[in-house]
Amino acid sequence: MNTLDYFGETPLLNDGTLILSFSGWMDGGDASTGTVDRLISLLDAKPFAEIDPDPFYILNFPGPMEIASIFRPEINIEDGIVQSVELPRNEFFAAEEQNLILFQGVEPNLNWRRFGDQIFQIARDCGVKRLLFVGSFGGSVPHTREPRMFVTCSTEELHRELQGVGLRRTNYEGPGSFMTWLMLQASAVEIEMVSLVAEIPGYLHGPNPYCLEAITRRLARIFKLSLDLDELRSATNEWEEEVSAMVEETPEMVDKIRELEDDYDRELVELEELRRAE
Repeated sequence: MNTLDYFGETPLLNDGTLILSFSGWMDGGDASTGTVDRLISLLDAKPFAEIDPDPFYILNFPGPMEIASIFRPEINIEDGIVQSVELPRNEFFAAEEQNLILFQGVEPNLNWRRFGDQIFQIARDCGVKRLLFVGSFGGSVPHTREPRMFVTCSTEELHRELQGVGLRRTNYEGPGSFMTWLMLQASAVEIEMVSLVAEIPGYLHGPNPYCLEAITRRLARIFKLSLDLDELRSATNEWEEEVSAMVEETPEMVDKIRELEDDYDRELVELEELRRAE
């Protein structure tokens, strides 16, 4: 069953890249969806296709309300009249001038293979050579330092290609995401894939402008994009000031963050010494 719906003109890229973002598992700080949302705006990308959500999501998960509410669709009722029911959305946007397609979606609960097939179909139809996922995870980086950036690739050649962009190779074992599964399948259909993930402060919740800026700057370097990032820089400065003011009210947090800063800075020195020794 095909769940892919083209409603606009299909773009045709020249060995282009499809940048993927998903809400859910690896979208802390809105790093995944927020980054792609910003790129859609900066590149004036146009929507042209979507994936029907029906086969891919659990909407009526049984259990206590605090758990079940995570899966239920958002609704809006005004004065006794239903205004909207928002099902998960999975949309593709074209930025042909930059040889890019951008995707915003929700990580599927069900039928990963079928969902992946829709992404691969877009890649085949639109001349895409490479998939690139952006995301985040909560870690020990302090909010006063740039997020560490980790990369996973489907081939060793891709790792070599991305050298010099300030990325570290991923080492991880534990619960996995749809993105990691998709990367294993990509090689079988002769599509390259990269996962670019930022480590953000595990002690914070909500949007993280510093993370969005860090990822967007890496993408601008990788794809040689001319982007105006002044607004992102301003948002980062304002966010850091607000968080620091909040932290100052809790002496224990001040001590903890100073410890994280010391560890972060010490690691940078050690990495630089290793680089010089090579």
